[in-house]
Amino acid sequence: MKRLVPFGQTRPVSKALRLHGTIARDLGVAITAGEYLPGDLLIGEIESSEKLDVSRTAYREAVRILAAKGLVESKPKVGTKVTSRDRWHLLDPDVLAWAFEGEPDLELLESLFELRNIVESAAAALAASRRTSEQLDAMRDGIERMAHHSLATPEGRQGDQDFHAALLAATGNPYIISLTTGVNAAVNATTVFKQRERPLPRDPVPDHLRVFQAIADRDAPRAQQEMSTLIHLARQDTPVPQRSKARARRPSHSQG
Repeated sequence: MKRLVPFGQTRPVSKALRLHGTIARDLGVAITAGEYLPGDLLIGEIESSEKLDVSRTAYREAVRILAAKGLVESKPKVGTKVTSRDRWHLLDPDVLAWAFEGEPDLELLESLFELRNIVESAAAALAASRRTSEQLDAMRDGIERMAHHSLATPEGRQGDQDFHAALLAATGNPYIISLTTGVNAAVNATTVFKQRERPLPRDPVPDHLRVFQAIADRDAPRAQQEMSTLIHLARQDTPVPQRSKARARRPSHSQG
């Protein structure tokens, strides 16, 4: 029998989010943080809306948002159930933001950087062969904004994302370019997470400059290697999630 997991209080509603978006975010953070496990049933619509003091329509719309992103599924006479992680839309910007708003799972963190290395390193090599002067200017502009504002600011982080977007665009491959939203969401989420408790341990601008220079020189092998190094160093700068440390100290117990 699937256990029922109560849903806690939501944060105050921000002006930037409609009510159902806030409910979806809070549920999404709880699910991606492991407070709900695959197969868990959310409490029912009527009970949840009363507990949160929101309309049933708002709660129902929040569940629809989660279902569209693969985090839950609703079935008649069963209820709303948390799905297994292999069904989550992991590169969805909201899902990434929710995962890093809480404590991301270490396996997911490692896998995310592995994906970035596979995609962006190869993309850098293609960009070195295919980039236009306009795309090179866009990459340079992104780095300049990173350097001027720093990654501690939204403006600096936008420059970082614009650099990566221009690099993917320079591949000329529409399938690679279609990954831009997911890659940028990953770059932003991990950058914010790194600085949650302390400043960045080092300046990442020189790493980006080395990638840029290799692309400017049309040196595909060097561009691929420099991007791989950039991503490897970015992973080193990312702290191990606290809940992963706690799990490592705690003995595992089998379910019986």
